[in-house]
Amino acid sequence: QVHLVESGGGLVQPGGSLRLSCAVSGSSFSLYAMYWYRQAPGKQRELVASIWPSGNTNYADSVKGRFTISRDNPKNTAYLQMNSLKPEDTAVYYCKHRSSGEYWGQGTQVTVSS
Repeated sequence: QVHLVESGGGLVQPGGSLRLSCAVSGSSFSLYAMYWYRQAPGKQRELVASIWPSGNTNYADSVKGRFTISRDNPKNTAYLQMNSLKPEDTAVYYCKHRSSGEYWGQGTQVTVSS
């Protein structure tokens, strides 16, 4: 059974930083890509960042230069470092792992507000 647990969300002022974590169990983590998505109220879920087993990464234009996705294979954990946060980054953030199937975390709320 593959299980994803996210942590690290919260309330932060504009310009601040947060780091999200996604711990994966029940899968050969190092063999598969990891993804971070977000969903703001009234909007569709959007892909924010991806990281492949090779370490190659890809980002949505809206977060390039501000967000960094990374992975720690021995810890079976993916991270999303978010800097220079803006109010429009406010959303529920989800991690996704795709191996034998497609698996999602429970989501963590990020609120950027003064």
